[in-house]
Amino acid sequence: MQHRDIRGDLRDYGHRWPDEAAVVDGFLALLEDPQDPFVRERLAGHFTGSAWVVSLDGRRTLLTHHRKLDRWLQPGGHADGDVDLARVALREAEEETGVPGLHLDDGAIFDLDRHWIPERGAVPGHWHYDVRYVVRAGPDERFVVSEESHDLAWREVAALGSDPGSDESMRRMVAKWLSR
Repeated sequence: MQHRDIRGDLRDYGHRWPDEAAVVDGFLALLEDPQDPFVRERLAGHFTGSAWVVSLDGRRTLLTHHRKLDRWLQPGGHADGDVDLARVALREAEEETGVPGLHLDDGAIFDLDRHWIPERGAVPGHWHYDVRYVVRAGPDERFVVSEESHDLAWREVAALGSDPGSDESMRRMVAKWLSR
């Protein structure tokens, strides 16, 4: 199976964002674990892929009001065995937004975030090692709200950085995007 070199992509990310070396080291360590880190059954933590979906002009991002977490977030989800996390991010963006013509911007890792997912039903709390990619929309920005969301909304990127409702991860992505 042809897939991206996640190790090389993580190292490249570490060179671009040297202040995040400890985060990169944690993601690289997960890759070395003998238990498959690309499946959700690995409850000690596993990889997920997310998409920073931006409008064609780059001024807006599409967020989902996540049904389970009840927060505005970027689209994303479990790898479910797929080791190509860029493909996972694009697939999740397509499934969760319904926006036609989405495509990976450049394929480089845009952001890394390790975050805790609380217990839900029979699934105990666990860590998500989220690898995030820029996914660009085309001229048709119409979306479809999926069953995974309460709602979707295009938001001005610059406004998200000063939104008190945005978490640290969202503000970090805004800063990275605006610094491009």
